[in-house]
Amino acid sequence: MTIHVSPEAHPALVLNADFRPLSYYPLSIWSWQDAIKAVFLDRVNIVSEYDFMVRSPTFVMRLPSVVSLKAYVKPSRTPAFTRFNVFLRDRFQCQYCGSREDLTFDHLIPRSKGGATTWENVLTACSPCNLRKGNKSTDEIGMHPFQMPYRPSVHDLHNNGRMFPPNFLHESWLDYLYWDTELEP
Repeated sequence: MTIHVSPEAHPALVLNADFRPLSYYPLSIWSWQDAIKAVFLDRVNIVSEYDFMVRSPTFVMRLPSVVSLKAYVKPSRTPAFTRFNVFLRDRFQCQYCGSREDLTFDHLIPRSKGGATTWENVLTACSPCNLRKGNKSTDEIGMHPFQMPYRPSVHDLHNNGRMFPPNFLHESWLDYLYWDTELEP
């Protein structure tokens, strides 16, 4: 799964005031129009620019490629329980067979047997596996997940998000992304 970003659109990477991306997946990017608006409203600092310029009758401006917020936005400590975040926690793959196609979610303990819709009971499954499992327990049907469902931290989701980079990463973004990867000698 990749995020489609068009280089011709000149998106701007958005960093928090501490120069870390607001999110990794989806990557925190703004359209060039939103970035320029934030510059004029004095909400961001321009960190890096494209070679491309926009013009009006009264000014010329290079488009920002990286901006940082002037005010720090405190990241949420607990991720929201959403379908997308369940998929991200499970790395966009069926936890029974590994497929990345036709994904849905499954209740480990079926709702018909008292299973709750919680982080600890919901996991990513492809439709064929979900249909095969039905309202049976994993022991009854002999299907066991690769990873048991759990409540992820924001850090867990960020780490998983780094595995799914967008199709386009401007060179000016690289100093602010993946800063914890091993450096080449």
